Amino acid sequence: MTISELKLLQKEFLSRSKKIKHKVYICTTGCRASGALNLVTEFEKIRKEMSLEDQLEIIQSGCHGKCSQAPLIRLEPSGYYYGKVRSEDVKEIIEKTILEDEKIDRLFTGSAHLETTGFFGHQKKDLLAACGQVDPRKIEEAIGAGSYLALADVLTRLSPEEVIGQVMESGLKGRGGAGFSTGLKWKFCHQAKGDEKYLICNADEGDPGAFMDRALLEGSPHQVIEGMIVAAYAIGASQGFIYVRAEYPIAVEHISLAVRQAGDYGLLGQNIFDSGFDFNITIRKGAGAFVCGEETALIASLEGKRGMPRSRPPFPANSGYLGKPTNINNVETLANIPLIIGKTGKVYSETGTENSTGTKIFALAGDVQNTGLVEVPMGITLREIIFDIGGGIPGGRKFKAAQMGGPSGGCVPEKYLDLPIDYESLKEVGAIMGSGGLIVMDDRSCMVDMAHYFLEFIQKESCGKCVPCRVGTRHMKDILARICSGKGESGDIEKLEELAGTVKSSSLCALGQTAPNPVLTTLKYFRSEYEEHIYSKKCLALTCKDLLSYEILGGSCTGCGLCRKNCPVGAISGERKGIHAINPNTCIQCGKCFEVCRFTAVNVS
Repeated sequence: MTISELKLLQKEFLSRSKKIKHKVYICTTGCRASGALNLVTEFEKIRKEMSLEDQLEIIQSGCHGKCSQAPLIRLEPSGYYYGKVRSEDVKEIIEKTILEDEKIDRLFTGSAHLETTGFFGHQKKDLLAACGQVDPRKIEEAIGAGSYLALADVLTRLSPEEVIGQVMESGLKGRGGAGFSTGLKWKFCHQAKGDEKYLICNADEGDPGAFMDRALLEGSPHQVIEGMIVAAYAIGASQGFIYVRAEYPIAVEHISLAVRQAGDYGLLGQNIFDSGFDFNITIRKGAGAFVCGEETALIASLEGKRGMPRSRPPFPANSGYLGKPTNINNVETLANIPLIIGKTGKVYSETGTENSTGTKIFALAGDVQNTGLVEVPMGITLREIIFDIGGGIPGGRKFKAAQMGGPSGGCVPEKYLDLPIDYESLKEVGAIMGSGGLIVMDDRSCMVDMAHYFLEFIQKESCGKCVPCRVGTRHMKDILARICSGKGESGDIEKLEELAGTVKSSSLCALGQTAPNPVLTTLKYFRSEYEEHIYSKKCLALTCKDLLSYEILGGSCTGCGLCRKNCPVGAISGERKGIHAINPNTCIQCGKCFEVCRFTAVNVS
């Protein structure tokens, strides 16, 4: 394909698209689990029944972001987002909103064009601009939205050194967690001596609750491919790999299809844009090991070995895949590249802060009204994300903390709600940016239990190669489990701190080096909760069941017997219409009596 042919394709697609006034964009990636494909079928059926084929286009898109409203659709030209749409709503949507421009209030959940506040209004969608706007299975739509124009500019106008210069000027830091300068990383690989070089896209996103990379691969795969080709040109690689989790079937399907389509159009392969530059991409599926997110472990897995990190140096830039110079970037980092080339590095750097430029995608989850995928400028505060975009805490409860950076990240308490979110500020409070997971916790969350959950995850995912991580995280997990079960002892806190310091300073790779963060930050900001668990044998958040006691309040008990009938171990006694009682020696703290009581007669403490 030539540049003129690419521009002609874009022009033709835009021309066809403008002829159809009404469009329905249905998220069929993340929303698929909520019945989105049924909506597609219903829209197509009613469109045919009403003979609207020439007036209404139905587009299966990627994620719109507001996952709490799944299945979510967007209507154009109104820009309305409708959430929790059912098949029986479709006819009404076509008749009222599409044909009569009437808003249906019970479905309305925001506007793409009218909002200046709220979930959609507070975001800056640069990376996610195409996600939710195009059908990711059709390269023609990606080209229509501008894909591969930046690549054409690079291959016909810029030298590899100039491309690296643009990326360095942009200030882009790797979005995979480490936050290292992307341009500098490329420069090292470009300067490395070797007759063969490799580029790897790290799509092994393993943090619990994180799905930023998955959403980009599912909703805008050509953006990632374009970024990879530019990166390969800059470092001098002719072969690339996308290492993607096998647990992401839609992402695997869409990126595999996109690679084939790009090859068919001459955008991958030999002599791209008649520039003399050759580049091919191979998809490799990972087996789900969290440690393979670490680049040397990923390389080992890619080579067919057990996924275990190795000591550095040598760094992959000098000796990576098959011992050759190798550059590894994660999905979100590579998706930024077409934006940087299109805007120039200088303009890109104007978004964000001085040392943390651009935007960042976060997977907002936990105790917050609007869960989903959000993109915001670097430097935004935690308060803006949780309360302005996220809509605050459900049920009017109080914000307690946010876990940032995944299982190896840190816990950020309420007093830092106005902290600017950038690499430097988060590091100062003991957290990390990570890949972008953000789990919100309300006042019912137990910080000791939370630390135990993440340590248990990390300990299971440890590759076991180095002693500090293999043994240290297990001992930390065991101490936390003992504390949560009411068997904590004096000195446990000091043991945790000592172990955390050893694991942090002595582990081989970043997984072990950051593993203690959840423990260290919860000890720093919520030490009193550890002390309550150990010395008072109480969990005030009522989470650790071994520390709970159940009691039936005589003044409220009506003697209905419902609690006694539902107790699985026969710990409750009492006559009908008489006051019941719980035997604490038999009670297993399952909470069934509390759940079934209709008279709030069961007290938990």
